[in-house]
Amino acid sequence: MKKDLHPENYRIVAFKDMSNEEVFLTKSTADTKETLEVEGVEYPLVKLEISRTSHPFYTGKAKFLDTAGRIDKFKNKYKKFSKEEKTEETKEETKEEE
Repeated sequence: MKKDLHPENYRIVAFKDMSNEEVFLTKSTADTKETLEVEGVEYPLVKLEISRTSHPFYTGKAKFLDTAGRIDKFKNKYKKFSKEEKTEETKEETKEEE
């Protein structure tokens, strides 16, 4: 193998999926500030919101991971276009006309 091919900080890093606490080790150059002990050895830690163990495509399970309330924001933004809202509005309009 050629010398000086890999960066100096190329090392084994622990990646932790925060949604299901799954940890896996792989080599990486990712900068980290935290560490995690795995089987008595301390590794640099990178936290992930989603990984292959929790992603719906790989697991076959549909689950919502909504950390920032994005789904609620979307629903509130487009609430006026829903069929339920339109039927309620037309009911109110007919009551007002009577």
